[in-house]
Amino acid sequence: MVIVSSEEQAQQSESAYERVCRYLDAFQLGLKPMLFDVSTSSSLLAAQAVGVEVGAIAKTICFQIKEEPVLVVTSGDVRVNIKKLKAVAGGKPKFVDPDRAMQYTGYPVGGVCPFALPSPMRIYIDESLRRFPVVYIAAGTANSALPITVDQLAAITGGEEVDLAEYVEG
Repeated sequence: MVIVSSEEQAQQSESAYERVCRYLDAFQLGLKPMLFDVSTSSSLLAAQAVGVEVGAIAKTICFQIKEEPVLVVTSGDVRVNIKKLKAVAGGKPKFVDPDRAMQYTGYPVGGVCPFALPSPMRIYIDESLRRFPVVYIAAGTANSALPITVDQLAAITGGEEVDLAEYVEG
């Protein structure tokens, strides 16, 4: 495990945020991430910061399937149905730990963005996001959110839209 000072963390976050901004600029869609003075590291915190319902937060979860990293982008108010993911991805999905997620994506947990990645990987976009005209995805830091449509997200990530949601009561 690598210990990183808070100053180094801030520099890494800034570079991750800048990487996301540069990547978005190439698409010329006018997409601009928002930075907050509060944490957006969970769906609930992000929803409070942005001022939307939790389901409009697009959380990105990193799995490993047969030694391959896979990202799932889903609504903040649902769980990923592991059986559905296994069927779609062709192998048993395992959650990765925060260090491995950082290694695969280049982003800290709570700020994982599904694009501007260090190397290509499979990305699944859950249909549950379609309930909202705009969703808010992390932009490389645990205090950022990018307003984006699902169509824009699919175009930018090359992700496959699938049904992976498991709706939770309460």
